[in-house]
Amino acid sequence: MSERDIRIGDAEREHALELLGTHLGEGRLTVDEYGDRSARVTTAKTRGDLYALFADLPAPRPRFTWVEPPVTPPAVAARRGFPLEFRVSTAAVTAVAIVSVVLFFLAKTPLVFLLIPAVMLLIGRMGRR
Repeated sequence: MSERDIRIGDAEREHALELLGTHLGEGRLTVDEYGDRSARVTTAKTRGDLYALFADLPAPRPRFTWVEPPVTPPAVAARRGFPLEFRVSTAAVTAVAIVSVVLFFLAKTPLVFLLIPAVMLLIGRMGRR
């Protein structure tokens, strides 16, 4: 999206009307031109609409604040930030942890939880190759 396509609000329209009043007061616009441009300001939707109304006028012109680009949601950023190998290994360790809990209730021995660090060590060794 270009800067000219960004939508404006009431504050920007009011500011543009004030600037047109300045140009009227300095004799750059006739009363008819001021009326026509004022009507177009009230129906303006984008920054480009306002820029067009001031294209043939010197300063002062409407100025707008810089708009931050949209923020990427953390979940999307996390998926982009970690390599596939890391995500697969994390999923594998999580699956082994769940299986260990199930085995603990079936076998009634806490030794099954040693599977978790064993799998972590195996994945770590495979990742170094």
